[in-house]
Parts: sequence; C-alpha cells; structure tokens
Amino acid sequence: MTARSVLAGPQAPSFDLGGRTALVTGAAGGIGRACALRLAAAGAKVRAVDRQAGGLETLAERARGLAGTVEPHLLDLTDLDAAESAAAGTDILVNNAGLQLVRPIEDFPPDTFHTVLTVMLEAPFRLIRGALPHMYGQGWGRIVNVSSVHGLRASAFKSAYVAAKHGLEGLSKTAALEGAPHGVTSNCVNPAYVRTPLVEKQLTDQAAAHGIPRERVLTEILLKDSAVKRLIEPEEVAEAVAYLCGPAASFVTGTSLVLDGGWTAH
Repeated sequence: MTARSVLAGPQAPSFDLGGRTALVTGAAGGIGRACALRLAAAGAKVRAVDRQAGGLETLAERARGLAGTVEPHLLDLTDLDAAESAAAGTDILVNNAGLQLVRPIEDFPPDTFHTVLTVMLEAPFRLIRGALPHMYGQGWGRIVNVSSVHGLRASAFKSAYVAAKHGLEGLSKTAALEGAPHGVTSNCVNPAYVRTPLVEKQLTDQAAAHGIPRERVLTEILLKDSAVKRLIEPEEVAEAVAYLCGPAASFVTGTSLVLDGGWTAH
C-alpha cells in the first residue's frame, strides 16, 4: 500500500483544535492545501492565505463537513504590511508559501532572488511578528515553518531557495528561544521533494539546467540522494505539521522535523 493511498485525505483528528485559529500561507495547493484541511479536520478555524483565488475556492469546498472551517483570504505576501496584519489573533501559524527558480548563480535574475527572499523569509518574519502578541497574551502558540531538506543541505542552481530556507531555519530557532517563556513553540518541517506543482515545474527546469531529458530528472537528480525512491505526499507533510500543533509536541521547539527519505543520513 502506498503513502498516497493511505493518506488520501485529511485524517481523523487525534486531538482537538476546536477554538483555535490557524493561518496557513500558500494554502491554494500542495502542502498548504493539505495542511489547511488537516488542521480543519482537527477542528481549527483556518485562515487559508494565497494569491490564487481559484485554488482557495476549491479548498473551501473541499473543507465542507470537516470539524473546523476554512476561510479563504486573498493575499500577496510581497505586501509585507498586509501579511503582518493578517496574522493578528492567530493561535497557529504555518509559514508554507514558496516559489522556486532553477538557474546558475551567474544567470539568476536579481529581482527574482529578491522576490524569493521576500516571500519565503521576510514575509514569515512579518507573519510571526504579527502573530506573537496574541500568542504571548494567552500563553500558547504554535509556529510551524515549512522548510525543506534544502534548509539543511544545498543544491546547485537553487541559490535563492536554499538561502531562504537556511534563513527560515535560523528565524524559527530564534522564535523558539524567545517564545518558550510564553508557551509558544516554533519548529520547522523539512520534507524532501513533495508531489506538488512546484516540483513538477522543477522537472522541466532541472532538465534544462543539467541538459538531460525531463524523464531522467526524477531518478537521477531529485531522488539521487534519497534512500526512499519516491516523492513524499503533501498529506504526509501535513501530518507532521499537525503533530507539532498538538499536545504531544509541547516540549518540541527550536528543531527541524526531517522528512527526507534518508537524504541527510549520508
């Protein structure tokens, strides 16, 4: 039985997040969509943030009948003031939104580098900044930053993405140290390649960067260093996120939960 068949949808909650408000960025698809559904299944009121209206509408329809709710919020995270304001009053913050461009450094567009760092590092800082006053005030909060194996390891041709994820790791640890006296935890989850549109696009980009056919990229590039030779499913990542929001993880903070199929075991 594959992971995809086991995790076909949001799982039955092992704990209750009723009365909690969660904000998930990049929620219109992929990991963010799975996280929004998983937290709603546990009873949370989820603010689903994305700049793609269509994906948010589909997400809201899928969430009907769950114990919690999903409320779509259109937001471009490059509007940093709006991002900080959107996080006010949240009990759980999942920083997930991301983008990728695969290019050698000498060919990497500076404006794209700036955008990647804005969305994937500066926006999480502003979202955390907006969420902390409420979390501190109630003595409870959960910050989960969707990092990557690239927050721990580098790969060629991904300078902006690797720089952003490494920075996110440091931001997460700092938030953990500052938040601990206030009952707030902060952690990263670090998946390897996930079955998402972002990774599907990488197959084409990596084929061009390495000069090999697209069909060889998955086995020879993306999964080369993984002991488990498959993509991880978004629902598997969402389960890790949910764990970090639950009572069993109250002592887990300032760390990275690695879901890399053995990549970093080398």
